[in-house]
Amino acid sequence: MKPALIVHGGAWDIPDEAVDACKSGCHRALAAGWSVLSRGGSALDAIEAAITVLEDDPVFDAGYGSHLNLDGRVECDAIVMNGATLRAGAASTLQRVKNPIRVARRILEDCPHMMLAAEGAERFAAEHGIVLCNPENLISEAEREAWSKCKADKHAAEHHRGHEQGTVGAVAIDRNGHLFAATSTGGTCCKLPGRVGDSPLIGCGCYADSDAGGVSCTGYGEAIMKIVMAKTAVELLRESAICVDSTTDVSRNVSSAHIAAREAVHLLAKRTHGTGGLILLDRDGNPGIAFNTPRMACGYVALDGNFVTAV
Repeated sequence: MKPALIVHGGAWDIPDEAVDACKSGCHRALAAGWSVLSRGGSALDAIEAAITVLEDDPVFDAGYGSHLNLDGRVECDAIVMNGATLRAGAASTLQRVKNPIRVARRILEDCPHMMLAAEGAERFAAEHGIVLCNPENLISEAEREAWSKCKADKHAAEHHRGHEQGTVGAVAIDRNGHLFAATSTGGTCCKLPGRVGDSPLIGCGCYADSDAGGVSCTGYGEAIMKIVMAKTAVELLRESAICVDSTTDVSRNVSSAHIAAREAVHLLAKRTHGTGGLILLDRDGNPGIAFNTPRMACGYVALDGNFVTAV
């Protein structure tokens, strides 16, 4: 099977001055993931490589540069899911991990459970070779300044690059047809300590099923959770696949990924009045992107191998 890869850096009101940085980040994430896939590597390795690039980039709300909670600390969440087995690995409220996606992967591969939180997740990470960092090392100057202004000015949205959004994610299929999806986030600014949003929750911020496709979501977590948006999008893909299998209309197959993405985001707006977006790959590797925010940072590898990025 031809490999496929799609990434995102969050759906929000991205200001003009941040557009180039967001596009550059998505391009570098694609390059990291595609270097794995194009050499015959696994979708799981590609997902980790792409997400790590996004987590290390302070323009996005994941890993270094994450939004700060009410106490002025970073608390990160991440998940990765295997479409073949339906098994996920997720970690939440991490305060001492530079790349949360690596903890999620260790949980996926080496833990009897599918989700660990806080100190327990960090202890598991350390026991499995992941070096813990000083929490201060995850705080960017821009987020420290935004948090300080928020505290003094009733959490004004204009102080933030994204405010409620900025989550990152990726979906990949390798040449063996293995499908993985992943999402990583620092959550919302000034959130209550211990808050868990949609991102690490299976079916909400991420879902993968090799029979249908894989999804990574971004946006207002409490709204996304209400409609279990990632799973909803996968079920829309499944319905599209059934329709395509019963017809010879090839063009319909090409657009089914976009239709499923659009309908899931439409449901988000209709039922919750929430904002957000998602990326997906259907089971054949066709990309789909949809959002109801002013902009969304995203990118995918086209059929000719070129990187397509947009904000």
